[in-house]
Amino acid sequence: MAENTKKWAEIGRRYRTYIRLEKGLADNTVEAYMRDLAQFAHFVLRQWDVAPRKVEREMVERYLEWLYERGRDKSSQARQLSGVRSFFNFMLLEERIDASPAEFVSAPKAGRKLPDVLTVEEIDRIIAAVDTSTTKGLRDSAMLELLYSCGLRVSELTGLRLQDLFFGEGCLRVVGKGDKQRLVPVSARARDRVGRYLEVRPSASTACDILFLNNRGGRLTRVMVFTLLRQAAERAGIDKRLSPHTFRHSFATHLVEGGASIRQVQEMLGHESILTTEIYTHLDRDHLRRAVEEHLPVD
Repeated sequence: MAENTKKWAEIGRRYRTYIRLEKGLADNTVEAYMRDLAQFAHFVLRQWDVAPRKVEREMVERYLEWLYERGRDKSSQARQLSGVRSFFNFMLLEERIDASPAEFVSAPKAGRKLPDVLTVEEIDRIIAAVDTSTTKGLRDSAMLELLYSCGLRVSELTGLRLQDLFFGEGCLRVVGKGDKQRLVPVSARARDRVGRYLEVRPSASTACDILFLNNRGGRLTRVMVFTLLRQAAERAGIDKRLSPHTFRHSFATHLVEGGASIRQVQEMLGHESILTTEIYTHLDRDHLRRAVEEHLPVD
């Protein structure tokens, strides 16, 4: 994280100079813009640990959802989005990016909803909509099953390696943010789907030991996972706002509804801080606060 933090700080200093001197903003306005940028940068670094030029549209959208979940009103969310847009417009001027990830993000509207949560039945329908008569279909089916049943981030899913499979012990090794590892239980159904895929898995283009390969024998991209999920959802007739994060969010919600503790959900999702788990649950805020206080040490 340290390297990317330095990159945010470097471009942040240049941005401050730009809005103060070239745009002529008042000192108070400059400081407000920089506070908003610092908060956005902290969120991105904590959730994805990427440099400014690696920020994607869904990260900006997730940031707005995070603001909403914390009770920020419509005007506050709109101001934050305006600041994010200004920052990435500056990066465009500096030719550090080719397109702004905030360009097509809609301004918050009244009554903004939390990310859609899928029911177990809807998730089953989406996975069942994959045509498993092909190698690609067997791969996609296995990927979607793991994505949900293990609560994986899309980067964790695409980064899985053959040596991360410990199916004899019924678990999976996941390498999360900061290269931190965790063991996650894997259902019998997920193990079966992965096993069927492994029987037909193509040869890697290099000495690559990545589990899920694209048609050229290389690693899948995030966009590919987004695409296959949305195509499967469309075939299943699921008309909800979906992304791979929806599966992770649904997984965490179902755990909580099934009686799992906040600490258990934290461990399954691989959160360093238990407070981060709040992002992925729909618990009543007072209930969540009590649960957090019960599990956090008191100074």
